[in-house]
Amino acid sequence: MSMNRIIMLILLLFILEGAVMPWIIPEGLGSRIIPHFVFVSVIFSALYSGRHQALLLGVSFGFLQDIIYFGHLLGAHAFIMGLIGYFTGVLLERRRATVMMALSIIGFACILYDSVIFFIYKVFRITSETYAWALLNHILPSLFLQLAFALACYVPARRLFEAQTKANPDKDGE
Repeated sequence: MSMNRIIMLILLLFILEGAVMPWIIPEGLGSRIIPHFVFVSVIFSALYSGRHQALLLGVSFGFLQDIIYFGHLLGAHAFIMGLIGYFTGVLLERRRATVMMALSIIGFACILYDSVIFFIYKVFRITSETYAWALLNHILPSLFLQLAFALACYVPARRLFEAQTKANPDKDGE
């Protein structure tokens, strides 16, 4: 039952980042700040619940983002979100993440996610801007929103994902 709660919560975050956040973000910054609340929750899943769950959530909600928001190149967000979630889970599988460690990992993962998406779009000529321009105008301003969101929901997310892991003890011990 807890996995159903997690999926419903991430679906709510998906709706929040696409329908509510454009109204909340100030008009001058609306084209610069892109919320990735679903990605932050995938990283929380990797930190506190396991790599396989993060992979599953990342691929499924990333593909949903590809279909709903970014229809010009299907699969890029699903691939990158699932891959970063999985490797975050692999790197920190046996460690307990503290607040600062979790925020550092989420910050690095958000920069990596946005950078890889930018370079994929650059390869397929969807964007013609330079990386320095994208870093200063999109990636770093969005990073502050993701870190503020991660800090605000750190304790509830940790409790939710750890409770789901304790309720489901047949997790891989690989």
